[in-house]
Amino acid sequence: MTRISSVFQPGHTALITYITVGYPNIEATLKVVPLLADNGCDIVELGIPFSDPLADGVTIQKASFYALKNGVTTKMCLEISKELSQKVKIPLVFMTYFNPVFCYGLEDFCTACSKSGINGLIIPDLPPDEGSQLEAISRRQGLDLIYLLAPTSTEDRIRLVAERSSGFIYLVSVTGVTGARDGLPSDLDKFVAKVRRAATQPLCVGFGISTPEHASQLAKIADGVIVGSRVIQLMEIDDDFTSVVNFVKELRHALDKSR
Repeated sequence: MTRISSVFQPGHTALITYITVGYPNIEATLKVVPLLADNGCDIVELGIPFSDPLADGVTIQKASFYALKNGVTTKMCLEISKELSQKVKIPLVFMTYFNPVFCYGLEDFCTACSKSGINGLIIPDLPPDEGSQLEAISRRQGLDLIYLLAPTSTEDRIRLVAERSSGFIYLVSVTGVTGARDGLPSDLDKFVAKVRRAATQPLCVGFGISTPEHASQLAKIADGVIVGSRVIQLMEIDDDFTSVVNFVKELRHALDKSR
């Protein structure tokens, strides 16, 4: 059992949050991740800023843009993750795109991740039928390679991801990009049930999750919820991240109450 898979216990819905490393600045990243861990988050995704974040909506695109303007690089993200891993006990996951990983070198990147306290990788533009090389390398380094499925995924793709994803499977709630939304798709439960028939891994739902009410709904059908854009929006409100902390506490309460 990996550190990530050990998070998923009977009667507990995992809360996973996302932030972009270096937005609004590096100091904010170093400050907010321990706060997330201390107030109910089970896993934190650290987004490596990239110039062409094709799976991300306006909020995360903006965060990546300013993080890059701040000079944040992949190497800096590794250094920051190493510092964070010494401050928090929860698993840390890099969410990035294949280009930065490829440019760094697959073997070198996974080795550096392992040394920096990273426990898993989410790479939205890496399909499982092209991921075997990175899977083998990440496995040797003790990293989970987490694949995504969308409501449009075919039965064949669902079976392939069920065979190959480790840690958990990331279910995209909508067809489109990330971003806070008012409501969840009415047929999301059918999508989750469809994947669960093929997969043994925990199923976590992301994209558009932005309220405690969303979290409460998902606790009834999923093993974890992933919240990103709304956390980043709240990070912009106050320097001490009181708004983020209160929001995360509300999410945790909603998840615990709904199980």
